[in-house]
Amino acid sequence: MLERRPPTPGSPTAFADGSEADDVPFGALQPSVGIRDWLLGEGARMPNAEEMLAGLAERLIAIGVPVDRASTAIDTLHSEYAGVGRIWTRDGGTTVRLFPHGARSTDAYLNSPFHTVHETGEWLILDLSKTPDDAYAIVPDLKAGGYTHYVVAPLFFTNGTQNGITFATRAPEGFRDDDIAILRFVMPALAAVMEMRVLNKQLDHVLRLYVGDEPHRAILAGDIRRGQVTRIRSAILFADMRDYTRTSADMTPEEAVGLLNVFFDCLVPPIEREGGEVLKYLGDGLLAIFRESGDDLGGAAKGALTAAQHALAALDEANALHQFPVPVAAGIALHHGEAAYGNVGSGSRLDFTVIGRDVNLASRIAQLNRALGEPLLMSKPFVDFLWGDPVPLGEHRLNGFDEPMAVFRPKFLRPRKSS
Repeated sequence: MLERRPPTPGSPTAFADGSEADDVPFGALQPSVGIRDWLLGEGARMPNAEEMLAGLAERLIAIGVPVDRASTAIDTLHSEYAGVGRIWTRDGGTTVRLFPHGARSTDAYLNSPFHTVHETGEWLILDLSKTPDDAYAIVPDLKAGGYTHYVVAPLFFTNGTQNGITFATRAPEGFRDDDIAILRFVMPALAAVMEMRVLNKQLDHVLRLYVGDEPHRAILAGDIRRGQVTRIRSAILFADMRDYTRTSADMTPEEAVGLLNVFFDCLVPPIEREGGEVLKYLGDGLLAIFRESGDDLGGAAKGALTAAQHALAALDEANALHQFPVPVAAGIALHHGEAAYGNVGSGSRLDFTVIGRDVNLASRIAQLNRALGEPLLMSKPFVDFLWGDPVPLGEHRLNGFDEPMAVFRPKFLRPRKSS
């Protein structure tokens, strides 16, 4: 939504030289400093940005700035949306709007006041009684809401992202010069706090996106030394696409990525619904775990089996709806044991990866799917945690393991998909 540019020296809004205090009325300087200090202290630690925006507006009102509406537009580093907007109103509280990636959000931005202030680097101050309705798409809505004055300020972060904040009032006289001076005074502190919060949120999201929920928490807690290993007793799910190499041989890279995305859209939601966690994408496959929870040792296995069955059902549905260029099948292996994840690599370049005998065993069982003509196989250690009567398929030697492993398939393979 909000375009990125290389930072320009001196441009970040958080940079301040003290001159922003020159126009603040003498009697308002101390309470304005109080708002700035609140932003840098309590505001920075608030659980969410909605509370901080509301707190800022309420404190501005308390010192006489007639804010009836405030909003922010923040650039994000997110896989599903490009930006997030927050709108606070005195009579309605705070709402959040997400801006998806794509032309629609870009067009909306180009026709918004934010584009103007990013281009000029200056604040935009509109007397709505003198502003034509077609100046910006939001103007008619502001007039309909009874607002008289609208202020749009750019927020340039030190990493080059361009963001913004707005204030509107219903006061008949609009914002006074003194009000604008107070807003300009608190803006560097607001920009610094917002950037700190945004960067922390982005770091949290990106780590979770690429390494999974528990590993990302471990990394943020400081587990970044090479050789650190965490062991987890869990049900292990290993899945991959059958004949991916042949299926994708004549595809463009973009088509192959699209194929994999639809495939994983069938597998991942059922895993997450059942409490599983995808720890690793492995080309055309994935590795997930279902952690043991307290004394309920069978819960992890039951969740993994339910997820696998629903994933196969989702794959059948996608094939029936022709969501793949050709019919696609999967092989899923379920095992119970110990997964270990930790930091592997050399020098300053590490990978947070998943290793261990039981992980390798699960991947070897998956190699039997094709040989046995079964989409879903379970190891003996896995079925030991299940109630019911799985169908035995005999003992089989697995590449790299000395002892053969007894494998099973579920008696009833594919349940009807839950709504």
